[in-house]
Amino acid sequence: MKYLNLIRYPNLLLIALMQLVVYYGFLNFQNIPLVLQPWQYFLLILATVCITAGGYIINDIFDQEADAINKPEKKIVGTSITESQAYNLYVGFTLTGVGIGFYLSRLIEHPNFVIVFILCSASLYLYATSWKGILLVKNIIVSLLLAFSILIIGLFVLFPAITPYNKPQLLTAFSVLFDFSIIAFVINFLRELVKDLEDVKGDYNQGIQTLPIVLGINRTAKIVCGLTFIPIGMLLYYTYVNLFELLYATLYILLAIIGPLLYFSIKMAWASQKKEFKHLSQVLRLVIFLGILAIGVIGLNMYYYATQQV
Repeated sequence: MKYLNLIRYPNLLLIALMQLVVYYGFLNFQNIPLVLQPWQYFLLILATVCITAGGYIINDIFDQEADAINKPEKKIVGTSITESQAYNLYVGFTLTGVGIGFYLSRLIEHPNFVIVFILCSASLYLYATSWKGILLVKNIIVSLLLAFSILIIGLFVLFPAITPYNKPQLLTAFSVLFDFSIIAFVINFLRELVKDLEDVKGDYNQGIQTLPIVLGINRTAKIVCGLTFIPIGMLLYYTYVNLFELLYATLYILLAIIGPLLYFSIKMAWASQKKEFKHLSQVLRLVIFLGILAIGVIGLNMYYYATQQV
């Protein structure tokens, strides 16, 4: 169990679920050519999960001092797992992810695409070793990597299949993935800020510059509250422009995503304690999970709407 906790298995399951929902709940219903077969797509998921797991491990290695303050009961590296073992696991997961990425890149006849996996691995290493000390950079990097775990599907499953005849269909499908990657970036960026609020004491002792340390907890909480209306506005606009005819998808987004975001913004406006920030971080994790399912809801609703029009 200690090894599963080290690689943050709930987060890895969330990423795997997201990529499965995109493939089986959205792309499979679009009547478009998909380059990767299901077993090959599972390799893409495995590569993504391995690289992400490596990122969590290297982060824990360099976060031992802060973790001893912020969450001593959850500290793994240096307690139940030695630093040497953690380094070995980091190298193993990272090389496995990059190796699978190299195989898939050659499989789709775009060997240069392996640079995607190398850059992601390098970014996670730099994040853990140096970037996290730069104000807001760590929040942006982590959120970008989550967004890219959606875009990479289009890169490996849709892009190699584009021809002059199917280009409009494939670009439409890719645009949906792109839109959701932007929304995922914004929501996860908010969650990273909330985690900074939760971990302010340990970050301060480790010399990490975060928004709560620079501006203070109360002011940062108010900023996060205000920023919450950005994804709410984006979702309302996107739903009105693209999904208004899809009743079930529209209702789902309003109730399952926008509703919790409004709850989050109200609670954040008055939050000041660590336990409150921990709760609000879990609310945003739920929103991300429900947002993942929204891709499948949209795919199913589009499919049934199309069949009714025939």
